[in-house]
Amino acid sequence: MNTEHYLPLPELIPQDLLDRFRKLSPAQLCDGMAKLGIARNGAMDADLMPLDDRKVMLGTAYTVDTEDGDNFPIHVAVYQGQPGYVLVVAGKGYPGRAYIGDLMAGAAQAVGLAGLVIDGCVRDKLPLAELDIPVYAKGFMQRSPGKQGPGKINTPVTCAGVEVAAGDLVFGDYDGVTVVPRARLLEVLEASEKKGIYEEQRREVIDQYVRCRDNGEPLPELAPDWVTRLLQGR
Repeated sequence: MNTEHYLPLPELIPQDLLDRFRKLSPAQLCDGMAKLGIARNGAMDADLMPLDDRKVMLGTAYTVDTEDGDNFPIHVAVYQGQPGYVLVVAGKGYPGRAYIGDLMAGAAQAVGLAGLVIDGCVRDKLPLAELDIPVYAKGFMQRSPGKQGPGKINTPVTCAGVEVAAGDLVFGDYDGVTVVPRARLLEVLEASEKKGIYEEQRREVIDQYVRCRDNGEPLPELAPDWVTRLLQGR
């Protein structure tokens, strides 16, 4: 089998950066990337859903490029996986077969992967949800995968509408999955942290408004400054 497109794992994103990202959310990262003009703001398709809304996924991307429900390269990638990586499978949204089930996800958990992103279908829904590893997929299909290969590993892919390179940051929660390009981690982080500060300030204003309303006190301005400026044409 021709495996010339099976490339090595990328370097893990430094833990100090991951710790800062973990204080944010995928939605805040999208807002930060919107400020920077990054395509799609890093947001994967809306129909890529978590199997369990309670789990948070954060790690360094490594990729598989495959199609038509063929999971041979996924097997290879999983068994070469290491802690801290999120496996991103560009499966082209194929609906006719499941790319993985609970056995492969269990193996991914055993090697320490931080999550699985499948642009396509999975099966064994309930056992998958009971695992600790976060899993994102576009649907469920009981039909077994193909195993032809070779596919590609750690080449640039488009997964669920977003371009992903090995080494990018992948962050998922109940809202969906966001991808941050490796080369722009710091500027996205700083822009997103500013959005987090803004949101905290807005919560304080809303809480103050509610207190004043309940106490019969004069009400503060509730609308953000940018709303007022737009209304006044400035």
